[in-house]
Amino acid sequence: MTVPWRSRPDLFRIGLLLCATGAVSGQFQLEPLNSTVLQGSDARFNATVQGNWRVMTWTVGGLMVVNFPVTGNITSSSEQFSAKFCSSGDTSCVEFTIHNVTRSGDAGPVVCRVLGDYGSKTAHLYVQESGTVNVSGGNVTVVQDQQVEFQCVTSAWFPTPTVSWTRNGQAVSSSLYNTTSMANGDTFNSTSVLKFQAVGNATVECRATVLSLTSPQSSSVFLVVVPKPPDWTVLIAVVVSIGGFALLVLLIIGIIFCFKRREEKQPNYQDEMSRRVRTHSQISGVNAAGQRQGQENAGYVPEDQTSVAPSELTDSGFPQSNGFKVYKVADANQAGNGYSGAHITVGESGVRKHRHVTIV
Repeated sequence: MTVPWRSRPDLFRIGLLLCATGAVSGQFQLEPLNSTVLQGSDARFNATVQGNWRVMTWTVGGLMVVNFPVTGNITSSSEQFSAKFCSSGDTSCVEFTIHNVTRSGDAGPVVCRVLGDYGSKTAHLYVQESGTVNVSGGNVTVVQDQQVEFQCVTSAWFPTPTVSWTRNGQAVSSSLYNTTSMANGDTFNSTSVLKFQAVGNATVECRATVLSLTSPQSSSVFLVVVPKPPDWTVLIAVVVSIGGFALLVLLIIGIIFCFKRREEKQPNYQDEMSRRVRTHSQISGVNAAGQRQGQENAGYVPEDQTSVAPSELTDSGFPQSNGFKVYKVADANQAGNGYSGAHITVGESGVRKHRHVTIV
């Protein structure tokens, strides 16, 4: 069939109109394109279709689970999956729900397909698992200013949880604790160790969370701080130092005292000579006094005389020689029945002769 040239603009306008109508009728949106939920909760997706459509299908894990016609009965593979209009009488929006989500069976792509020229849209479902949280050791009692340590253990989480600590409801600096994680099958276990200096009583709480949790899971213990006993170390050190110094001073004083006493007991040369001179002078004075107070020695006999006449004997029984003067010297030391005396004889030549006689 041949179309006249003048009718070509009309055909062109009709073609543009058909293309525009097909483009508009084939548009629809799927939200959210990425959804993260906690295992055991519900996952919801909304499909908004512009124009007239007849049938919509939903596929999870490669299996079609819901067939949703605009008119007629909705069919589902199980009670876990359901679909409905977002609002009554509005066919442009469909809400698809996966109930009691499991990570092993439901995580992955979720495909919505609208029959006709609309095609399909794909969203991704991520399923997380929350495990357990426990602060090991229970309540702790420590002495004030002592270093205290707490250990928090999380088990069976997916993915690795975020662990944090609080003390009396206040967040603890991340520099005070260290967290390590390791895989345990298809889940993860974590260990977090908190260390700080105990100042006062406190409630210590360990928290673990993942993105899908509306509130973190936690475990708490009580920290009881008792006053520390008096520190006698400084006092003992001061007392020992003072005592040692005092002993050293006493020792030095004792050494000086002994040295001075020793010097006093050992007189010098001049003092010794002075003492000897005084002693000699005293002896000389005694001898002079003895000579002045002496008595006549009647028992003196000259050396050249061998016999003595009775008439020449003195009253004391000693001879008296011619030419000699006999002086009797009295001895101050007379005791008992004995007699001790000294006689001094002066001859003609003026020579003195001494003779000491002791009669017992």
